[in-house]
Amino acid sequence: MTSINKPESESSARDEHAFDGITFEVEEEEHTQEGQKVKRRGIYLWPNLITTAALLSGFYSIIASMNGDFTHAIYAIFLAALLDGLDGRVARAIGAQSAFGEQYDSLSDLLAFGVAPAILMYSWSLHDLGRIGLACCFVYTACAAFRLARFNVQIGVVDKRYFIGVASPLAAILMITMVWVGRDFPDIFDLRELSVQITNAVLIVAVGLLMISNIKYYSFKTFDRKRVPFAVLPIAVFIFAAMTYNIPVGILVISIIYALSGFVTTFMARKNTTT
Repeated sequence: MTSINKPESESSARDEHAFDGITFEVEEEEHTQEGQKVKRRGIYLWPNLITTAALLSGFYSIIASMNGDFTHAIYAIFLAALLDGLDGRVARAIGAQSAFGEQYDSLSDLLAFGVAPAILMYSWSLHDLGRIGLACCFVYTACAAFRLARFNVQIGVVDKRYFIGVASPLAAILMITMVWVGRDFPDIFDLRELSVQITNAVLIVAVGLLMISNIKYYSFKTFDRKRVPFAVLPIAVFIFAAMTYNIPVGILVISIIYALSGFVTTFMARKNTTT
């Protein structure tokens, strides 16, 4: 009996030592190419470093918004969006995808694209509405959390060609470009006007609701390895050239067009299923 129980006791002792409450370590269960389950310790460095940089950008944006430095807050969220698009591609390129990385990326996204834009909008415009402004910003943050949680549980279930609801980085870009354009045209967007404050409150709630909607948005993920007609490139050049006339307005217009395109995509998809 003792000889049979010995390996089991040694194994449990090793497990106890691995999680002694002092050592920082991550243990994940992965599937090998043969389909076997194996436990691996540690994390992949480069994708998680990029995610950490995105997290830092979101954190810095919050601090900048609280200090009234709205320009730097906007730039920090833009940087977080760029890094968010990079970490997943790096992970796929070097074969470093993991469950830890997916969850860490979602937590970083919540801060950078859920909390930071809400605090930016509240500090810039909605604080004069008092509790109503605070409630509207919280609705946006809560919707971002709902959207990210739903995305996590639907990985591998939904069609990768589409996002269900507006992706949180795009929602954040919509918010920060609104602030950017408003700062560039203070005569048009006079924050002392109650109508402007109410409009901003309605917009932040509307964008939040778009994140948790079932509207389908094209993800452009299949464009990475797909050929397109050459005419697409000159069209893109003209669009970029037009954006240089006023970059904030150009980004805002493109973001709004993309946000509205989801209604067309959803309508066409339902039309095809009914026919």
